[in-house]
Amino acid sequence: MAASPEVCTTGGTVRGRWEDAVAVFRGIPYAQPPVGPNRFSRPAPSTRWDGVREAFRFGPPAAQASAADSDVQTEWLTLNIWSPDLGAAALPVMVWVHGGRYLEGHSANAHQDGALLAAAGVVVVSLNYRVGMEGFARIAGAPNNRGLLDQIAALQWIHDNVGAFGGDPGNVTVFGQSAGGGSIAALLTMPASAGLIQRAIVQSLPGTFFTENLAAEVCAEIAAELGAQATVAELQRFSPHSLVAAGHALLEKMPAFVDSWGPMALTPTPFSPIVDGVTLSAAPWRALADGAAGDIDLLVGHTRDEYSLFNPWRGKPVSASLLHDTMTHLAPHASPTENYRTAYPSASASQMYETVNADWLFRMPCQHLAAAHHAGGGSTRLYELAWSFNADEGAAHSLDQLLIFGTLDRAEITSHPTAYANAANEYEDVSRAMRTAWVAFASNGDPGWETYDPSARRTRVFNTETTDQPYPHEASRRLWAVHRFAALDLTA
Repeated sequence: MAASPEVCTTGGTVRGRWEDAVAVFRGIPYAQPPVGPNRFSRPAPSTRWDGVREAFRFGPPAAQASAADSDVQTEWLTLNIWSPDLGAAALPVMVWVHGGRYLEGHSANAHQDGALLAAAGVVVVSLNYRVGMEGFARIAGAPNNRGLLDQIAALQWIHDNVGAFGGDPGNVTVFGQSAGGGSIAALLTMPASAGLIQRAIVQSLPGTFFTENLAAEVCAEIAAELGAQATVAELQRFSPHSLVAAGHALLEKMPAFVDSWGPMALTPTPFSPIVDGVTLSAAPWRALADGAAGDIDLLVGHTRDEYSLFNPWRGKPVSASLLHDTMTHLAPHASPTENYRTAYPSASASQMYETVNADWLFRMPCQHLAAAHHAGGGSTRLYELAWSFNADEGAAHSLDQLLIFGTLDRAEITSHPTAYANAANEYEDVSRAMRTAWVAFASNGDPGWETYDPSARRTRVFNTETTDQPYPHEASRRLWAVHRFAALDLTA
């Protein structure tokens, strides 16, 4: 086994490394850097290079608060590959799309290392894509959803090249969490991704897709922070990190816009995919119900305590007025506070506040996506992660990705001040169970439990004892049964 494996791609030859029994290639460009004349444009195909390109380091992240300003002048549309077999193995391919509020995130995150998944018999690919203003803002003169177009460009590169890394280009599963899950839900409806995806795993789907009108208002406010108009010509004058700073400045002010921007103003991000009728024709719930992805197998689900990490009032008293205002903006029906009190008679105001936020932002969008995909003729599985390792956070948002990649270590668990006694051992069992299910689904479309249907609503619940049961949040499901998730628009 060569210490530095080399693979020939459409762009040139890349040299990786064997790390244990997995060949790893990092920082391979799948498109040209979106800077200079390519900024705010569709991704352009990467240029060929001469000789052998070392693929030892992750590419720099797209512009975001945690990235150095100099990084954005280099290649940041890159991908990474983990493969257990560089021969003609035709292994299932799993493509990870990171989350991060459509605002941040990158593939160098140590908790998203693909080695364990690859060792289970799949080729794992992760990628960087444009986020924030560069990727998701509505800028006059630029195509919308540039971050999604980047992801499609990466999928096309994978289709053309993954066979040389031991993968099967006809058996590609995209999987992602939070904004990554929202991206995948959008990809399922976009004609440009047709034939590039056979299966999809959507983890913690956010219920936020924007109309062009709403997205334009948000971008105009961000541009105003810089004294500019939201056009390509004017925003080209500012560095990517100037736009990052302006976006974060607006983020702090967003709750003040709730009367005109609606519930999105109460979320932790000013960006979401834009339903514009061109790059994205409809929000995924309607599109899937109409059969847009009926030939793509879907696994979708959420964690039990989706809002615990975002909740500034967790463990604190919530006033009746705050609860009423939150319910009015988020929950369906004419009398949402009374309906939630009836559905959860023993819940405190603080617990109801967290429940309605979790329902609106993540849990009900996931359950509705499963129902929509089933209605559109697709094969669908639904899951929930109910296991947790500490009392403070519960089964929190993003915990599922740590389990699937298996990248928490025992010290991170046992050192938590409210860690449960046997949590480290439980973690290994739950992690293995989820990873096994994800790999099985990517391999043959069957993760090990029955498909979703609207009568039984069978759900795989991952916990210390994994069970299959009716959807665990039936009270919330009934409250949201007549609601229809759609692109969020201006309310005034």
